Amino acid sequence: MSLRTRVTDLLGIRYPIVQGGMQNVGYAPLAAAVSNAGGLGMITALTFPNPSALAQEIAACQALTTAPFGVNISVFPTMRPPDYGAIVDAIADGGVSVVETAGTPEVREVWDLLFARGVRVIHKCTSVRHALSSERYGVHAVSIDGFECAGHPGEDDVPGLVLIPAAVDRLSVPLLASGGIADGRGLAAALALGADGVTMGTRFCATREAPIHDNVKQAYVDKDERETDILFRPFRNSARVGRNAVSTEVLRRTAAPDAVFADVAELVSGLRGKALLQSGEVDSGIYWASMAQGLIHDIPSCAELIDRMVADARAIITDRLAGMICG
Repeated sequence: MSLRTRVTDLLGIRYPIVQGGMQNVGYAPLAAAVSNAGGLGMITALTFPNPSALAQEIAACQALTTAPFGVNISVFPTMRPPDYGAIVDAIADGGVSVVETAGTPEVREVWDLLFARGVRVIHKCTSVRHALSSERYGVHAVSIDGFECAGHPGEDDVPGLVLIPAAVDRLSVPLLASGGIADGRGLAAALALGADGVTMGTRFCATREAPIHDNVKQAYVDKDERETDILFRPFRNSARVGRNAVSTEVLRRTAAPDAVFADVAELVSGLRGKALLQSGEVDSGIYWASMAQGLIHDIPSCAELIDRMVADARAIITDRLAGMICG
């Protein structure tokens, strides 16, 4: 059985389920597990110290799966930007045909490099206006992030139930719904709203193949949909994380009228977050979490998760919803 949409046709996958890019999580074993289960796994480029290390990880993933997988490239302001040209070469030379991008307008320079190498681009957006801009530039698909998402939801605070159909109404390219999706109900709902598939991050963190400590996986199971925090609002760079001692302290410090990012920089450093994922000390830094954690009740394999999602979505579409039609 498969679910055919414009996304499955574009990406050459069985099911319209994509594992979004995740810093310090998107390694070859997880990406391959998702792809082998019929979705599209994703390696995260900036997890690796240089393009050569990324190329090695791509080769490792090729050894684990014959199915398509992608690479995520995020573009954010930095004093020392990565060598995006070399990153794109590593991706294209490694035989990867699809890239998920995210970030600031400078991402267009990366698009140009990817287009020149014949790589398809899925761009992650948090608003319809940004999605339209990326479509006009030539991306092949858009992943639209509702307010429920982990990471950076933007500053508009529009939840998926509104944002997804609003994007569908305006876009022509295939659309992936993202943010707050964790099961077959979310997949069926996204398809009903007009999306061509879903992107998930937090849910794939709570799988057996995710390369993070079991304590972090269990935190996703134990916490409900209310236990996330939005950080960095005063700096117009909102970020949703799992609620813990550090996120609470960050909110306290940034509530001051004269707060600056330097007041919390050490608490939220990437190195500290990476160490948390590896050590399982869940109050030692910040970690990304969407409101979908309230829908996570177990830690299955990627294959078990995707098979269950597809079966549940099919039952909802063909049995429950179809059974409501009378006359």
